[in-house]
Amino acid sequence: MNPGMPKGEAPKLFLGVHARLVFPDHRDEAAVLDLMRRFSSATRFAYQRLLEGKTREELKRESGPLCTLFGLNTRYADGVIEKAQATLDSAKELGQDPRKVVFGGRKLFEQLKRKHLSGKALLALKREWKEKRQGLLYSRGDATKKGNANLRLESRDGALWLRVNLGNGGYVQALVQTAHPQLNALRERVYASLPYNVTLQLKEGKVYAHFTWSEELPPPVHTKANGVLGVDVNGDPYHLALAVVSPDGNLVRYLTLSLEGVDSAPNKGAKELLLWRIAHQVVAVAEEHGVAIATEKLKRLRNSRRGDGSGRHFRRKQHRFAYRSLLAKVHSLARKRGVEVLEVNPQDTSTIGMLKYAPQLHLSKDVAAAYVIGRRALGFEEKLPKGYRALLRNKSFLAYTEGFYQSRLQELQKLREAEGNPYLRRRLSRDIGKAKAALTLVSSLQGSPGSRKGVTEGRNPSGAHPWRVLRVSLFLPLLGLEVPRDLSPLKPILHGLWEGWKVGSGPHPGGGPGCANVHFY
Repeated sequence: MNPGMPKGEAPKLFLGVHARLVFPDHRDEAAVLDLMRRFSSATRFAYQRLLEGKTREELKRESGPLCTLFGLNTRYADGVIEKAQATLDSAKELGQDPRKVVFGGRKLFEQLKRKHLSGKALLALKREWKEKRQGLLYSRGDATKKGNANLRLESRDGALWLRVNLGNGGYVQALVQTAHPQLNALRERVYASLPYNVTLQLKEGKVYAHFTWSEELPPPVHTKANGVLGVDVNGDPYHLALAVVSPDGNLVRYLTLSLEGVDSAPNKGAKELLLWRIAHQVVAVAEEHGVAIATEKLKRLRNSRRGDGSGRHFRRKQHRFAYRSLLAKVHSLARKRGVEVLEVNPQDTSTIGMLKYAPQLHLSKDVAAAYVIGRRALGFEEKLPKGYRALLRNKSFLAYTEGFYQSRLQELQKLREAEGNPYLRRRLSRDIGKAKAALTLVSSLQGSPGSRKGVTEGRNPSGAHPWRVLRVSLFLPLLGLEVPRDLSPLKPILHGLWEGWKVGSGPHPGGGPGCANVHFY
């Protein structure tokens, strides 16, 4: 069951079909466009009345303002209120002022206010704004009204036609044109008179219809009782890392699936098709082993913009990153096929994977992160190995790490003072912030860093976080990179053989303040 779902409510799968409407008579199309304009105006009117505290019953009734002022029937009025309420709820959830919501989009509104365009570009912007403001029509499905009372699908001669109720007792017909893979499922609902929601939208002068409905999901057959397939999405290299984890927490199998082909897709449709194919591959692996699928519950990537010092290459990798779209497809397909889907807190999965399992099991950092995700979904705690615990108790090691970052901080500050390029200065400022954060983290280590119960759930007990202290203490000072690819040098430290590195007598050949491998990017 999905988190946040009310108890006792069965999980559902939401499906949809996107299609274009073709009107045999242009007068029918004009009548539908006028209905969409009135519906859109009524939605804005209802939104303001909801802000004033008006109730659904007051607005919806036949003698109410929505029906009398805009010429809508009560079912259309109900759809108007539903759309207005959804916009109001969304604004509140996003922490926005509901009184400042702009129907049609604030971005387009601000572009029109700037008055920086002319000619065809201005006409195109005005048309897009008008279509978003006036091009909406919605009707909720109803099983007692043959699927949908106002926007009803009918099958004639093997084709689907949409009968549109104009709200004044009249009707028009439009041919539904689509090759959507869910078209047969929609036909079945039409034949069985099952409910479906219909939304009409105007785009570039054409009317499009979106048919949506929900189906109860089959009970999961492949569950975490048999194990978990951990999935980790990575931007560099652009690929998926998969790790099959047994119920006792051991690694059974691992593999990677490249996402580079997504970048070379010629258009959005081809990109979507590739993402669906990859989702099918992921679900097939879970079905092969009879296990559940576990992914991170990712929120969003850090917003980057030109001039922030992050670099063009890094920004390009961020903007191409389709993790949200891909994971949504994996979740949807898995639930439909009876594969249990689990989402875990993403905190420190990569760090734990790199420090613990990459050197221990000779895995790449990405596969190691997928392994941690799988273990976390099974409820395992990630305890610090004895070698790491001993290392964090060693005062000379911590003093060496602190000295490294103090030296790095001084060097970065000198470079920033001498740098004339404002973009590089911002990058150096960001690196200075990282060095200060690492210095604070190392100096905050208190007490004995033993097993941190609750770390795998993302909760931070009092005191320093040992995995993060280890990351800043080992990667850059000893391996020379913030995110090293080769993590095999950590294996002797993992097993408690760190004394041979002679930390207190100067930098190890693999890193340190005087190491040539450390670059100030």
